[in-house]
Amino acid sequence: MESGDEATRPHPDCPSSSISTAAEIAERSKYIPIRLFHDERKYLRLMRSSLKVSQYTDKVDVVFKNSAKRTQMQAQEISAMLSSLAVSTSYEKGQEMVADSSFGESEDYFQAVLEVGRRYKVMNPEKMRSEYGKLVYLLQDTLIEDVQESIECNCLCPIKTVYSTLHEKGCGAMLDEADIVVATGEIVAGNKPRRVIDQEIKAKERAVETLSRRYANSNMNAEQIRQCLYSVGDNNAYLTAFRDPVDKMIALLTSNFSAEEVEDGYELTITEGKSGSRLTHAHQDQYHYVLQSLTLWREIMHDMYRLWYLAEADLLDPENAYELQETGQGLNRMQQSPRTKRALEEILHNVKEKCNWVGDSTIHLGDTNVPNALMFIDKYNQVPRILNPIILTLKQIDETLCQDANLKLYIDEAFGGPARLKKDILCDFFTLGFDGSGADNFFEAGSCIDGRLTSAWNWCSSLDQKPFYPVFKLAGFTGFDGDFQE
Repeated sequence: MESGDEATRPHPDCPSSSISTAAEIAERSKYIPIRLFHDERKYLRLMRSSLKVSQYTDKVDVVFKNSAKRTQMQAQEISAMLSSLAVSTSYEKGQEMVADSSFGESEDYFQAVLEVGRRYKVMNPEKMRSEYGKLVYLLQDTLIEDVQESIECNCLCPIKTVYSTLHEKGCGAMLDEADIVVATGEIVAGNKPRRVIDQEIKAKERAVETLSRRYANSNMNAEQIRQCLYSVGDNNAYLTAFRDPVDKMIALLTSNFSAEEVEDGYELTITEGKSGSRLTHAHQDQYHYVLQSLTLWREIMHDMYRLWYLAEADLLDPENAYELQETGQGLNRMQQSPRTKRALEEILHNVKEKCNWVGDSTIHLGDTNVPNALMFIDKYNQVPRILNPIILTLKQIDETLCQDANLKLYIDEAFGGPARLKKDILCDFFTLGFDGSGADNFFEAGSCIDGRLTSAWNWCSSLDQKPFYPVFKLAGFTGFDGDFQE
């Protein structure tokens, strides 16, 4: 096994998200949004309701005879959105804004409402799946000079992060405290005894109270300090949900397969043209190809908050204009993403140092494959949606299905037992889920960074044709885009 394999394998008794230091937390806090306060929830409900009924992108992201008509439509629709937000808060004031189409006097209010939506989305990636795209595109268009002159309002402000908030209020030294690791750690039951879990909960509560009392001052009370600590804890919960599934899949690969030895019936070799494959890899190459792909996903999940922060910086940069272009999947906003791409190149370089690199290392961003940074964020947030149903099915085979005598008989007769069944599923995924297939055309498939995720989604779309599909259904599988019922 390569030395890099050991580095990427998770500890068996501890989720990888709980392994942090104060220095790591301090660095991550620069990109961790503050959890919403109670009075901000009303802004969230208002903003989500307005975006849900809005048809902004349907109206502005279409072909116009000239750019002036599109600009006019953008200004009109943005004014309508801002008016709805204003009227919902104060009918009289909203009416005045509608009458003269001037929103500058309430600029701080609009910034606060729209910032709450952006902050909430980062902390809850599974929420606002359609609304967030409208919000970002609407904010993009408020930066257009002619639209800005029409609405006379700057709707954009920086997201409130743990780091910026604590330092602005004179509490930044708290991020260097050793207790912050305990105060923000994710407590996962696993196989721990109840008393151990209770001890961890009490230790966490004591650490939170100690830090909140120690650093409360005239600018920031104890409750606000706790909110910052809980926000870091939310980030650890995110890592448990989004990064740990990749760690688990890496562990399944390295514990069930070997690059050097090929077990009879479980060769990972793939051949171009066979079973839809676009690549040709010998067993050893495919093992390393899968390992490096999973390792890359793992590092992207680990750094997703920073990548999201940079993605918004690229998307909402007034000096970085987009162009509406046909990409083969309809009209899309084509925009370069220099900050996001530079960060991805750093991650890719680090992964290459850990793994034996196989295949292409092209990063598609700002082209027809991934038109802008918003598409990148949406694409990689699907990683746990791909991996979790597979991991949970493997878990349910032993814990639930084989506990039923009839289902155990079915698994024994149809698949040769639970051990072979689980390895059949993994072998199929590690070969046909990483074969370069799934793109819209032959030339855009392959082993590039983006293509690895595309072929995994292609495997997901063909799951119902697999011999082990009934096992997924018996285990509670409802779909890769929905909830998995345990």
